[in-house]
Amino acid sequence: MNLLLIQISVNAVDSLINGNPVLTPINNAAEMNMLDMAMKGGWIMIVLGVLSLICFYILFERMYAINKANKEDPRFMERITDYIHNGEIKAALNYCRSVDTPSARMIEKGISRLGRPINDVQAAIENVGNIEVAKLEKGLPIVATIAGGAPMIGFLGTVTGMVRAFYKMANAGSGNVDITLLSGGIYEAMITTVGGLIVGIIAMFAYNYLVMLVDRVVNKMESKTMAFMDLLNEPAKK
Repeated sequence: MNLLLIQISVNAVDSLINGNPVLTPINNAAEMNMLDMAMKGGWIMIVLGVLSLICFYILFERMYAINKANKEDPRFMERITDYIHNGEIKAALNYCRSVDTPSARMIEKGISRLGRPINDVQAAIENVGNIEVAKLEKGLPIVATIAGGAPMIGFLGTVTGMVRAFYKMANAGSGNVDITLLSGGIYEAMITTVGGLIVGIIAMFAYNYLVMLVDRVVNKMESKTMAFMDLLNEPAKK
């Protein structure tokens, strides 16, 4: 600011002495915010905006559901072991229903199959486990599709925008072609690529994060299943 005032003063003095006109620098550079950029992108940006909303909805909904499934009593298997050793099968089933987690539902199915061959019990537990994992992974394929499709949609918007820019140049004629006509069409077209990459990157990180959370729950489910099968394979106490 001080340098600008000094320059103006020098120009004014030079004007008074030599009769030169005063030249005052004027900053006419336009600034564009994110909203303006999104508006320039056209209908492709609307599609990307809808995809981003879907991605965030699935992310927060799955985070809540998976974190809820991951919380359970640390003494769960100890209490199940005590119930089974004491012959309190009904109490064990009721306890599993009260816990209401994927691991508890798997163990509940195994307890309900007590008295049958071990292979039948294990198969019943695995079937319930597959169903529970599918529930945990609900919506993840959609996030993965957004991660891969959003950049392609953005690139499509860039290509169509470039086609429109060159079409306007062709219709303008050779004498009316201006560099601003081409540059304006190009930067508007490139906005969709930026938007597609942003949505795709967010969706990719969201997908990997949700997969990590699901893996944690699956590991707990597998450990509970192994502990329960070890309990059934214990030698009978004399």
